[in-house]
Amino acid sequence: MKNRPPHIPGLIITFLLILKGFFIFAQDSLRSKKVQFSGYVEGYYAYDFGNPENQLRPDFFYSFNRHNEVNLNLAFLKAQYEDSRVRGSLALMVGTYAQYNLADEPGLLQNVMEAQVGFRPFKKHNFWIDGGIMPSHIGFESAIGAECPTLTRSILADNSPYYEAGVSLSYTDSAEKWFVSVMYLNGWQRIQRVKANSTPAFGSRLKYSFSDKGLINWSTYVGNEFPDSVAKWRFFQNFYTQWKFAERWQAILGFDIGIQQNAKGSKTFLPWYSPVLILSYQPTPKWNISARGEIYMDPHQVFIQTGSKNGFQTAGYSLNVDFSPFKNLMLRIEGRGLASKDAVFIRSGLPTAQNYFVTSAINVKF
Repeated sequence: MKNRPPHIPGLIITFLLILKGFFIFAQDSLRSKKVQFSGYVEGYYAYDFGNPENQLRPDFFYSFNRHNEVNLNLAFLKAQYEDSRVRGSLALMVGTYAQYNLADEPGLLQNVMEAQVGFRPFKKHNFWIDGGIMPSHIGFESAIGAECPTLTRSILADNSPYYEAGVSLSYTDSAEKWFVSVMYLNGWQRIQRVKANSTPAFGSRLKYSFSDKGLINWSTYVGNEFPDSVAKWRFFQNFYTQWKFAERWQAILGFDIGIQQNAKGSKTFLPWYSPVLILSYQPTPKWNISARGEIYMDPHQVFIQTGSKNGFQTAGYSLNVDFSPFKNLMLRIEGRGLASKDAVFIRSGLPTAQNYFVTSAINVKF
């Protein structure tokens, strides 16, 4: 006997009851300020003096990477719920950041910036268990430009995870000076694990806030980013410190270092590392100036493929000026230059060792 069609009026009544319950829950939550909604929009225009024909800046840049066109780097809407024992968040996004950073993810997941839920099992201890798609535990730069001192991201940030998927266990002490967490992850900036890869990845983070003006952070990652048949283990460490050493001055010093197996089962490991220093000066509440110096050394081309003799060994510098006429609005402009040991860049169709570009952006938070 064929299945009978569903009873439509009954389904409508059920749906209306669920919808009514949702609105009652939402109203109660909003009154108690447990649910918060927020958003962010960031547009940009970048001009690369190398004048790339395909409108794309060098392929190790994953943010603000479209040349000579007005574009959207990132826009998202976020809902966040939190009480003393339960928390969760969902953020959906669009923009070139999502297009290029999540290019290897399945279609629908490419627009998920954050989707996680967590709970606090012990009432008297600030210990949390969170799972889902989360911001990365690595680095001092995030995908959200308004949270970063420079307009564009450092090379080390664009070539380390912005997001991760898995489970995190974290603890904050009562004085809120120490934060420690460990993670079970699906991989290096991955929502779905690499095809034919059955090995999990692991991460950790230790942060110490030595005052309300400074902190020290140490993050680690261990994982295999290849199918089991050609497994090559990666070991990575990220260090940084942030310090507001004067009323209008702030410094960030970061250092990434990692090694990866040359081949499956090999005892030979290929290293890369990157130091970066950012100095920021705020002459008035509405203006901010930041200067950056960085070096990215990847001679074995673990991350950045050049096909050249010395691989990617590049120094960079930038200067940007920010103006915030309103609390939630920021106008930015940045000039940046890169100089490499080999001719790994292109200018007017010819190889060159230098790359120069200017980027402007506007972002608004709500």
